[in-house]
Amino acid sequence: MASLNLKPSHKAVAAYYAALKQFDQVGVKHETAVRSAFQTLLDHCAKQCKRALVPEYRLWRKGGKQVIADGAIVDPTTSILSYGLWEAKDSEDDLEKEIKAKFAAGYPKDNILFQAPTRAVLYQDGQLYHEANLTDPAKLVHILELFFHYTPKALVEWEAAVVRFKERVPELGGNLAKLIHQERQTNPAYKNAFAAFLALCRASLNPNLSEDAVEEMLVQHLLTERIFRKVFDVAEFMRRNVIAAEIEKVIKALVSKNFDRDQFAKTLDPFYVAIEHAAETIHDYSEKQKFLNIIYERFFQGFCVKVADTHGVVYTPQPLVDFMVSSVEHVLSKHFATGLAEKNVHILDPFTGTGNFVVNLMERMPPSALKHKYAEELFCNEVMLLPYYVASMNIEHLYRAPLL
Repeated sequence: MASLNLKPSHKAVAAYYAALKQFDQVGVKHETAVRSAFQTLLDHCAKQCKRALVPEYRLWRKGGKQVIADGAIVDPTTSILSYGLWEAKDSEDDLEKEIKAKFAAGYPKDNILFQAPTRAVLYQDGQLYHEANLTDPAKLVHILELFFHYTPKALVEWEAAVVRFKERVPELGGNLAKLIHQERQTNPAYKNAFAAFLALCRASLNPNLSEDAVEEMLVQHLLTERIFRKVFDVAEFMRRNVIAAEIEKVIKALVSKNFDRDQFAKTLDPFYVAIEHAAETIHDYSEKQKFLNIIYERFFQGFCVKVADTHGVVYTPQPLVDFMVSSVEHVLSKHFATGLAEKNVHILDPFTGTGNFVVNLMERMPPSALKHKYAEELFCNEVMLLPYYVASMNIEHLYRAPLL
């Protein structure tokens, strides 16, 4: 639970009322101006609770509909898992009418604060929870406490599951690695399937790829396949993706004798379910991409830490991705009179990972360019195969373009 230390006598509260008084003295009443005072107060509270306020927070609702809240309180480590939303109105608005319109537009009712200069209404768990007269500092503080102390059930499950999974992954991964290594010695069907897959990896990715590295791919796949399938909800794509299909052939040979995949998966159910519930709160596929990075990074913190370090499994922050791609785009335009989407500009991403750079590139291109870009570009990953098909899966789901 967030810890908010706020009293009516605190400077942040006094500053809020002073700002409103200043606006009133000069006759300013419109929402854009007066909401800035409350935004400053929310930002102060969020920082106290070790959270972050994100203004103009975009949410994709079911059916592809987008809504933009005035602000969201988010986990600063992810910037995507939301603890609550804020909607500001001015004193001239009919607050009940505005609230009804927002819910009709698809705004969630988990934890949302509707605020006007003199009144606030808080909805939690799908129903009206509290109202406050904001002209009273004590009531202002109380409704803010209610707002910040709330944590959605999905995020409570997520936070607990991350800790549990991180503790269990070394043991689970180690046991799987031992089983896979043993089956290569005693299971002819698995031995043949593994040899064929190893040959494919060496021919396609790296002729020096070790057997141990391929075994680690299989461990990663067994631990994370359900996560990626559920987060992006594209089971059909994963069935027909070439790389995913080849990995599954090896897994099928593995489970034919001494390994019960379903039984193993049940041991991870609490973690899987927590991730799936958290993912259900995210409807924007760019945000899902970030969420995927978080999952994968935390996974590697528990399993094969040395591999994560030596193989470069450290994700480039999104602002840095934006800067790097924008810089290339600028150079192409200024010095070569061309752009990323043009047919004569080829893109090679030999370490695709979870596809941050690829997705960023594709988001900058018009949909009409995607087909020829798929046809001519090479997206490969010479370290891990699993992230390759995840990146491709995400791009296809974003743009509905055929993979060639």
